Amino acid sequence: MNNKVFISCAVTGSGDTASKHPDLPKTPEQIATASIEAAKAGAAIAHIHVREEDGTPSRRLELYKEVIDRVRSSDTDVILNLTTGMGGDLDIGQGKNPLDFGPMTDMANVMERIANAEQFLPEICTLDAGTLNFGDSSVITVNTPNDLRKAAKKLKEIQVKPEIEAFDLGNMWFGAQLYKEGLLSDPPMFQMCLGIPWGAPATTLAMQAMKDIMPKEGIWSGFAISKNEMPFVAQTVLMGGNPRVGLEDNLYLSKGKLATNAQLVEKAVRIIDELGYSPMTPAETREKLKLVKHK
Repeated sequence: MNNKVFISCAVTGSGDTASKHPDLPKTPEQIATASIEAAKAGAAIAHIHVREEDGTPSRRLELYKEVIDRVRSSDTDVILNLTTGMGGDLDIGQGKNPLDFGPMTDMANVMERIANAEQFLPEICTLDAGTLNFGDSSVITVNTPNDLRKAAKKLKEIQVKPEIEAFDLGNMWFGAQLYKEGLLSDPPMFQMCLGIPWGAPATTLAMQAMKDIMPKEGIWSGFAISKNEMPFVAQTVLMGGNPRVGLEDNLYLSKGKLATNAQLVEKAVRIIDELGYSPMTPAETREKLKLVKHK
């Protein structure tokens, strides 16, 4: 039995969390520092979103550039995983005309959505593998099969490994299809995202169902949001996956006690240690996932 797992830390995300956590990383400097601290605590991968100074989600390339430059010039090794999930939000009109899109709409061409990966060549970037009722309102997150194929093809050319984000069973099915079509390099990488309304619930059965339709060559991570974050660190490891934690997914270390990213990673390390596993280094993770380090 291989008793090593890699830990991912999603340091800030794009959710409405800045108002709920005074120390949520928002500026490029804070996001880079959080990534480095997470790596020192035991995370091999830092999953990066960027925000404007007021905490609103952003996809400005200059913000990514500053985060990446700061992390790369530090003396801490960590694998960067940039989000490409921004730019797919469609706020369906609530009046008579559903095509009169609401204020939460943020739609960009798929090539623009992966511009951060193309320009800065991280080792990994996310690829949300389907369209979803994302949350409990009028917003849907749009990722069409045509766009996903285009993005996967480009990412393969530039040797940035997509992490297929599966928010529901169909997302995993389509990720497996991309692999079947030769659009993902070996080994394909998947992330099971559980508990986000209205995708897959945070249950063992949902995780198992995703695992069952993943290509046998696949390497996967998994997480559940909010209070299920730490139970699913254990669940993921026991089912053969690699855990993810971070303030994108959960703000608390324990009931009522706000966390830092490093504290969440430390807690995950304690859990996997109790289960008889240990965290992989970034170098070991690179080798396992056959990543290309560009710079």
